[in-house]
Amino acid sequence: MGECLFCGIVTGEIKARVIYEDENAIAFLDIAPYHRGHCLVIPRRHVDDGTIDPQSWGEVARGITTVANLLKEKLGATGVNILSNAGTVSGQEIFHFHVHVLPRYPSNPGMAALAQRDDGADDDLDGLFTQIMS
Repeated sequence: MGECLFCGIVTGEIKARVIYEDENAIAFLDIAPYHRGHCLVIPRRHVDDGTIDPQSWGEVARGITTVANLLKEKLGATGVNILSNAGTVSGQEIFHFHVHVLPRYPSNPGMAALAQRDDGADDDLDGLFTQIMS
């Protein structure tokens, strides 16, 4: 596995609440979510960030769309923010390309509220996982 946390999730060495996977990508609940249902979509192969290899965006595209629609359907989100950080100064902490899919709700709309963590967003991640997968 080396030192990459997300490569460990891909290989199954590290457990995650996986809500989607295909031959190119895996999506799972973020363990430190900003909003209830915050997910990450990653390519199966290691790429440090999305600016290094444009092909990596194609590898995660289906996962991003599927997860966004799943969060709307299962959690009642009325919108999503889709973003990726590239490089330390942008806030990237794990250097395996990943895309955040953040469900958004009418109670906390807009870009200004995006970076504010919702109170309780990380409460009962197992229950949230069950709700999404049902």
